[in-house]
Amino acid sequence: MSETVLVAGVGMIPFAKPGASPSYTEMGAEAARRALADAGIAYDLVQEAYVGYVYGDSTCGQTALYEVGMTGIPVVNVNNNCSTGSTALYLARKAIESGSADCVLALGFEQMQSGALKSHWSDRPVTRERFMPVLRGLTEDMADMPQAVRTFAGAGREHMQRYGTRMETFAAVRAKASRHAANNPLALFRKVLTTEDVMADTELWPGVMTRLMACPPTCGGAAALLVSERFAKKHGLRTDVQILAQALTTDPKASFDPPSMLSWVGTHMTQAAVGVVYEKAGIGPGDIDVCELHDCFAQNEVISYESLGFCPEGGAEKFVADGDNTYGGQVVINPSGGLLSKGHPLGATGLAQCYELTHQLRGSAEQRQVEGARLALAHNLGLGGACVVTLYGKH
Repeated sequence: MSETVLVAGVGMIPFAKPGASPSYTEMGAEAARRALADAGIAYDLVQEAYVGYVYGDSTCGQTALYEVGMTGIPVVNVNNNCSTGSTALYLARKAIESGSADCVLALGFEQMQSGALKSHWSDRPVTRERFMPVLRGLTEDMADMPQAVRTFAGAGREHMQRYGTRMETFAAVRAKASRHAANNPLALFRKVLTTEDVMADTELWPGVMTRLMACPPTCGGAAALLVSERFAKKHGLRTDVQILAQALTTDPKASFDPPSMLSWVGTHMTQAAVGVVYEKAGIGPGDIDVCELHDCFAQNEVISYESLGFCPEGGAEKFVADGDNTYGGQVVINPSGGLLSKGHPLGATGLAQCYELTHQLRGSAEQRQVEGARLALAHNLGLGGACVVTLYGKH
């Protein structure tokens, strides 16, 4: 039988703009300390650690954790693009569930540079090189755009062409994110925006995307301490939040054939991962109370509503117009402000989602609290590709 996996502690530091944050060593160490303090245990009880980051040298995980303690435990460094934090959590969860460990730390951090994401290598193949002709062919009129913008603007445009989605819908999603982030003291951007503000901002791609629809490069750290039920009882730790189901998927052939930008940005990965989670837990999308999903661009949030099953294919615009993505609606999406307003330090994002949803299920999210939340879903996407979907529940 598999072990019950409990979230005993979570920690997160305020996210900051590049150049305005401490070093990754300080951010990672502080996030870990906060998770340990939240759980109420010392570092010397931690048996393993999985540490995620994208932009850093090998063994940065050890470098950060040595500031917390040097106990000789296994430290595994993780890099899975934007889904890195959730991948670290996935590995930590498997260690507990399998019975190989009883107390595991998942940590994620990122010290990012300003500007668009870019590769730091020029002498080797780029990620997804074999499939780049698909992206280039479908977005050749966007060739001068940074690749991330080109990718998600291309997917947003395809959604508009297929389903008649208006640019105002993407703007409304960004405005919603700002209203939620206003209540999150750890979010990077807390200024409330209107749909009109977002529409009036600088256009990155005319008629499809403005600058405010893209998440900012961000620095930060977040952590979660996972334990078995017997460990929690032995040490008097809290047992109120459980990981009920989790799945990690990578690209199937359908991500690239037939060519589609919606497929390119991970709709098939998301559908596969959430399908496994719903089946394992014996629930459906209508049972979810609160969700932190991967809104790296407002366009991807809209696309993800459909991939996660919150509305039918082509139904995202109505879902937004009806207010079903916020308080008082069907499911509260990104009460933290999401990547769009909270920020997106790549290695920390999935664990920041864990932080938010753990507090939602504890009932300690203060002004952001989703009343009566019992089931919470996290969706963390990394192109290249990997998608992690995690279901948390009250234990």
